[in-house]
Amino acid sequence: MPPVFAHGALRLYLLALLESGPKHGYELIKALSERFGGTYSPSAGTIYPRLGKLEEEGLVATHTEGRRTYYSITPAGLVELNNRREELAGVENDISASVRRLADNLRQDIRVNMRGLRADLAATAEAARSSARAAGSTVASLGQRYSQESDGRLREAEMLVQAFRDDIRVELRRHGGRHPITPVTLETVKTVLDQARISIRNSLD
Repeated sequence: MPPVFAHGALRLYLLALLESGPKHGYELIKALSERFGGTYSPSAGTIYPRLGKLEEEGLVATHTEGRRTYYSITPAGLVELNNRREELAGVENDISASVRRLADNLRQDIRVNMRGLRADLAATAEAARSSARAAGSTVASLGQRYSQESDGRLREAEMLVQAFRDDIRVELRRHGGRHPITPVTLETVKTVLDQARISIRNSLD
């Protein structure tokens, strides 16, 4: 997969993030992750060496509050940023392209995984149907018991669907309370639910 940032682009983007005010390392990592819609999150091992290099060059200054180190852009850093505004616009365009590429890769991975799940469900359903046909001679005498068991399984399946719906709603509301729901997240939810619906329907045939 192509690199998310071209050479030198990440350090320029870090200066742009610091233009709005001082931030500690985790805030910068979080800001980058949100900019990519959750499809990419840089590691501390990626961010801190670049911040250290910016500090060595006098483009970033640090100060400590408690156990956290805050980074802020210096006047020299602001001059550097202003001189490279056009390049920064190109970095923004590259980020948008990376988000689309990473989102496409994510959707493709989901589709591949769901195809595998559908195949497993189809094989399981076929095995169940074969077992049912093989046991056909005893089905008549056990018809009433089977009907009761089937009703019980239907209720259990409905309860599982309801519990899944409730759990996902709680997770979505919890996430939405901390971060905005991004287009990538929404597209992922739609893709997963569509594929799950298809898989369940196929298993019922």
